[in-house]
Amino acid sequence: MLKSFFEGGVFIYGGTMLFMYALLAYLSYRGIQLFRRKSSYTNYDQLLESPLTPGISVIAPAFNEGVTIIMNVRSLLTLNYTRFEVIIVNDGSTDDTLEKLINEFELVEVDFAYNERITTRPVRRIFKSTNTAYDKLMVIDKVNGKSKADASNAGINAASFNYFLCTDVDCIIEKDTLLRMIKPFMDEEHKKTKEVGEPCPECGYVHMIEDSRRVIATGATLRVANSCEVDEGIIIRVRPPEKLLPRFQEMEYIRAYVLGKMGWSGINCVPNVSGGLGLFDKEVAIKAGGYDHTSFAEDMDIVTRMCAYMIDNKQKYAIRYIPTTQCWTEGPPNLKIFGRQRTRWGRGLSEIITIHRKFLFNPRYRKLGLIVLPYNLFFEFLAPIIEFIGICYYIYLIATEQVSWQYAIILLAFVYLYSVMITTLAICWDQLTYRYYKTWREVIGLALMAFLEPLIYHPLIVFFALKGYWFFLTGKKSTWGNMQRQGFSKKKVNA
Repeated sequence: MLKSFFEGGVFIYGGTMLFMYALLAYLSYRGIQLFRRKSSYTNYDQLLESPLTPGISVIAPAFNEGVTIIMNVRSLLTLNYTRFEVIIVNDGSTDDTLEKLINEFELVEVDFAYNERITTRPVRRIFKSTNTAYDKLMVIDKVNGKSKADASNAGINAASFNYFLCTDVDCIIEKDTLLRMIKPFMDEEHKKTKEVGEPCPECGYVHMIEDSRRVIATGATLRVANSCEVDEGIIIRVRPPEKLLPRFQEMEYIRAYVLGKMGWSGINCVPNVSGGLGLFDKEVAIKAGGYDHTSFAEDMDIVTRMCAYMIDNKQKYAIRYIPTTQCWTEGPPNLKIFGRQRTRWGRGLSEIITIHRKFLFNPRYRKLGLIVLPYNLFFEFLAPIIEFIGICYYIYLIATEQVSWQYAIILLAFVYLYSVMITTLAICWDQLTYRYYKTWREVIGLALMAFLEPLIYHPLIVFFALKGYWFFLTGKKSTWGNMQRQGFSKKKVNA
């Protein structure tokens, strides 16, 4: 009886998961086609020159980023946008990060009206440049808050504009990122009112009603920059990572963003906006409490609370994703750093499910309570647990000679090939649409990793996720920590 129940449950669970991937692939395809059609008649130069274009504060926390800090700050300062500022938050670095910033950008301490709307660890000093070429740059030096969230909140407190872009200082951002990511906010603003019904018999006019969603966040595709050629903070040649582990991560990121988050965006059910690159409505973020400095999944936590705030206040909202790659980050180069990152992610997911359990299956919270969080619970959080139990059960069946090998091999082959197909589809789809790689040899080389993923990379993901769950249950302490950046490959380019 128990055996039949378990096997039937696993079959239904696995079938549902495969169906969800197919549905996301369809929604992603539709979303990308719609985005390309809109982009074909969008004049970004006109948006750049418009006096109505909103200002954006770019916030980048930094902790012991001395290896890459100068190049990446220069990259942020060269963004193609009219009204923006760059806020670097030095979160108590113990290396030469702050000294390099002061010397390179001619910084001096200034008096600044710092309004602490979100409580953070103390801010010690605020710097601005004496060189007018760097007048968009502000550097905040604060006491280490032991989390990226605390540093991000300090940047939000100092931000001058109504929208803020949160990124990692080790990321390289495409020059047109702000233009592309602010557009969903502006598109929705233009749809605020519409005429409805017949002319009013009393006044003779057709009444206007507000019929729009307030865009509270926008995300974009993020990729691994390992092995790419970089010059002065600008990607000049995109290459798949040469090392095995970052190459797996590149494949995973393409699938997660191009297929996953673009699919969720089509039905306004985006579960989170990546901490590496996200544009937010500052007013809603502050009213929702900002980033939770105690959370190990601050990016998912703030999006969840912003959505809950909008629902509690009976306001329509939307979270958008765009499929173009706007951000490049240095992926963990070795197993030790990778394991620390994924363990932290696993612990963070446990916290999200626990802290926000009141939203789960709650009809009042609509898509957040009935789709987003249930999906995270069943197909993100429980997946490693069910997979581990399934492997143990499978070993038991083999040991007791209860396996029908003919059907077992067919089932394993189907699941394996389905996984390979979904990943290969996402990679080829991305290449056919935007052609980031110069040669198809590079694309094929990356796609071949899909055949190795279930055997090498996926078991690591499951192991570190379970390790994160265990850390959460036992209350083991962890910190933000230093990711030990190695810097990007550089190539000098003639003028």
